Amino acid sequence: MDDGLTRCAWATSAPDYVRYHDEEWGRPLRGERNLFERMSLEAFQSGLSWLTILRKRENFRAAFADFEPAKVAAFDEADRARLMADAGIVRNGMKVDATIANARAVLELDTPLDELLWSFAPRDHVRPATLADVPAITPESTAMAKELKRRGFRFVGPTTSYALMQAVGLVDDHVASCFRSTPD
Repeated sequence: MDDGLTRCAWATSAPDYVRYHDEEWGRPLRGERNLFERMSLEAFQSGLSWLTILRKRENFRAAFADFEPAKVAAFDEADRARLMADAGIVRNGMKVDATIANARAVLELDTPLDELLWSFAPRDHVRPATLADVPAITPESTAMAKELKRRGFRFVGPTTSYALMQAVGLVDDHVASCFRSTPD
């Protein structure tokens, strides 16, 4: 897309990326369902292209009851079999099981999911000058992963946690030249 806007380099190869970058990525997101969805999709993305997940997102929403934690937590073996047969999503048994387990973990939290996740937002964050300056993990994402795992969550390692932090605006990693970057 050549609309004269400078974007983060990762976001220019496909219209789906452009739209996601411009409208969602890095914008502060709240709400249990919204954050559970993003956490789940980041887990499914592990080892795959984010573009694959973006293009299947509506299928994921349909398959996982719009990521309503209470509904997903009630999934049983028949639901798991249905998910594993659904060509519209990523059919990885470990990731399907993790999503169901994570929904159950959300319901067991003693604090709202958004408060828990947002508690790991760094006080100070240096805007990356270039894509090469964007870290894969940070002390905050490592701490988030450790706490989520302690609370029974799966597929939430430090790299996945940092990708989640970026996606939901806990950190703003739009590079300095990107039109979406905000003043520090």
